[in-house]
Amino acid sequence: MAKVKGLKLRARNYINSSMSKIDDKLNEILEVTAEQILAPAPIKKQEIAVMPESNDPQDDFEHGRANLYKLIEKGNEAVDGILSLAKESEHPRTYEVAGQLIQTVSQVSQDLLRLQQGLRRLKEVPDTGPKNVTNALYIGSTNELQKLLKKNSKDGKS
Repeated sequence: MAKVKGLKLRARNYINSSMSKIDDKLNEILEVTAEQILAPAPIKKQEIAVMPESNDPQDDFEHGRANLYKLIEKGNEAVDGILSLAKESEHPRTYEVAGQLIQTVSQVSQDLLRLQQGLRRLKEVPDTGPKNVTNALYIGSTNELQKLLKKNSKDGKS
């Protein structure tokens, strides 16, 4: 039993020393130090989106439009990058990814157009109420109607 523990300990030490050698060679090739690798990356603080208090469709439109423009801009940058990578590598997979990315950017552009059409439709909602009422229907008793007519005639509204 003690012999097995000793073998395990030697094997672990050998693996650790060979891994250390590999790490040292990688650090040398990549021209980095162990401190640079172990240093924590700075954390970027992201803004938290706050729901607007108003229910105004115009505010929602402006917010959605700004987000879609940002997505389109970032998508175009990504398309430029993937196309240059595809030209350099001439690998079919990079061209496939470029095609998918172009399709995604075009879908976001279509979403932007749909958003604008939706706002236009909201603004163009006609006033659907009647302008003139020709056939009014009174729901009530004849006694209540007579009282209402007498009151209106006394006030001079008839």
